[in-house]
Amino acid sequence: MTMRVLVVDDQDLFRAGFRLILEAQPDITVVGEAVDGGQAVDLAIELEPDVVVMDVRMPRVDGVAATARICAETSAKVLVMTMFDLDDYVYAALRAGASGFLLKDLRRDELVDAVRVVAAGEALLAPTVTRRLISDLVQRGHARPELAGRLAELTERERDTLRHLARGLSNAELAAALVVSEHTVKTHVSSVLSKLRLRDRVQAVVFAYEAGLVVPGRPDR
Repeated sequence: MTMRVLVVDDQDLFRAGFRLILEAQPDITVVGEAVDGGQAVDLAIELEPDVVVMDVRMPRVDGVAATARICAETSAKVLVMTMFDLDDYVYAALRAGASGFLLKDLRRDELVDAVRVVAAGEALLAPTVTRRLISDLVQRGHARPELAGRLAELTERERDTLRHLARGLSNAELAAALVVSEHTVKTHVSSVLSKLRLRDRVQAVVFAYEAGLVVPGRPDR
């Protein structure tokens, strides 16, 4: 099945480069390009892409506002791209429903893999900045102690699953840490997302830090 991708960036060079890389893949089709968030929303509704590769810093309508509308009004997954690994826009974009965050200095194969991962319903953060991103979010005063009560809805095993998710572990690594099969891990992750009413693994990571389940600098608490 061919994945349909919409590329959004106010810089012609980035849009052209992303299109060239993605269209070289037999399972990916770039169905359109947008130069700002407003146009991105219109095209996402019209073209129904599977994934939107979204720049955050754009004139007129930025990527955060566009991400919120696209996630609310379409079934498209949003993959946020930025030049800055600790960008305030990124925090807002994740809360708005973005399924991933990567830096623009990534390799071409990383871009292709990211689009496939997000299209498959998974979520990801740039591995080199995951811990810094979330720790910085909390240290800037975004912690929300009132979320701690929602943790009571989880079983002890589900809390362990969420704690390990916050460390950025893959399903295989989670299975090894919890000493269960990958199938069981998927069941636990699905249950955590459902009980906490979260969209995907990225939001689960943010929730774990904001609720105080994981403390920056002490991820195994």
